[in-house]
Amino acid sequence: MVVDGFEPVRDAFVRNFGLRGERGAAVAVHTRDGQAVDLWAGTADADGSEPWQENTAQIVRSATKGVAAAVPLMLHQRGQLDLDAPVGTYWPEFKANGKERVLVRHLLSHRAGLPVLDTPLTPEEATDGVSGPRAMAAQAPAWEPGTAHGYHAQTYSWLLGELVRRITGRTIGRWIADEIAGPLGLDLWLGLPPEEAHRVGRIGDVTAPEPPASQGLKVRPKRSVSEAYHDPGSLTRRAFTAIDPLPDENAPGYRAAELPASAGIATARSLARFYAALIGPVPGGRCLLAPATLTLARTEESTGPDRVLVVNTRFGLGYMLHGPASPLLAPGSFGHPGRGGSLAFADPESGISFGYVTNGMQQNVTADPRAQALVRAVRECLAARRG
Repeated sequence: MVVDGFEPVRDAFVRNFGLRGERGAAVAVHTRDGQAVDLWAGTADADGSEPWQENTAQIVRSATKGVAAAVPLMLHQRGQLDLDAPVGTYWPEFKANGKERVLVRHLLSHRAGLPVLDTPLTPEEATDGVSGPRAMAAQAPAWEPGTAHGYHAQTYSWLLGELVRRITGRTIGRWIADEIAGPLGLDLWLGLPPEEAHRVGRIGDVTAPEPPASQGLKVRPKRSVSEAYHDPGSLTRRAFTAIDPLPDENAPGYRAAELPASAGIATARSLARFYAALIGPVPGGRCLLAPATLTLARTEESTGPDRVLVVNTRFGLGYMLHGPASPLLAPGSFGHPGRGGSLAFADPESGISFGYVTNGMQQNVTADPRAQALVRAVRECLAARRG
């Protein structure tokens, strides 16, 4: 489905399959007037032949972070959480080893100094709901909390998940189901129920075509970035291998895990509707964030050199902000990409919300050429409307 004026998004989506190595994907765009784009194509599995169906969902990796970030913001909005309080106020064990002054806002803006674990967790430990929080409580910061930022690629799961559990008595996946996904009618899960497993495709690594298919967006990382990912002692490598060995993301146990950094499963349609509900009321639903809370979400908390991603990044409270490392729609946009492809965001000024999911994981972290082609097309549509 494409409403008049958004045909360039459809054209870009089709080109992704012909030029940019797409296997299976979906894209959705909401405007203030409702749904403007709802497209899907390809195969449900990156390595399969069964067609992608209308309601096919996929694991969205770090795009999960943007969904999970709404939870502490909504708790703050309800008066249950003080963003400027030490994390130890809610989680006393967390105070150990120099973490007494780590604030809740530091967790959300990647300033806590806790992107790595001295002893990585096994996949079983990472998903048991106990070992991760215990390891974070014992871990010493890699830098003085609040003085710098570095992407908490995996540890965000146990930091945020345990904080929510201590405050609400519910797991973060249960909270999202009860307070966000259920009321909004979203096909979105943090902790996939067994009865929904048949709807979820399999992700897999795919090779991105060489330029010019990327249309100017760099596919190969700079040497310094590449070296950081391959250096076993770097914060970059250690942050992304806080679970070691890397888990099988297609395994039922991983899909059922409540890891808010990486294990969310969703349709593009539901991601776009979720972000639409962050910036305004949606048909049949409500607005999740009050204006003051929305301002908090997208007010810059961290900017400049990222000690983990080794590029300049910008973060609000739980959300990446528009910038060269993670281009969104416009300067006021906020959202989150998923490593390898997926992307979801909102732009309050234009009223646009966007969701893109894929099963073909390419070698990128914050800016995927396929997603960026779709974002450029949305930008083109808005420019034509204004013109």
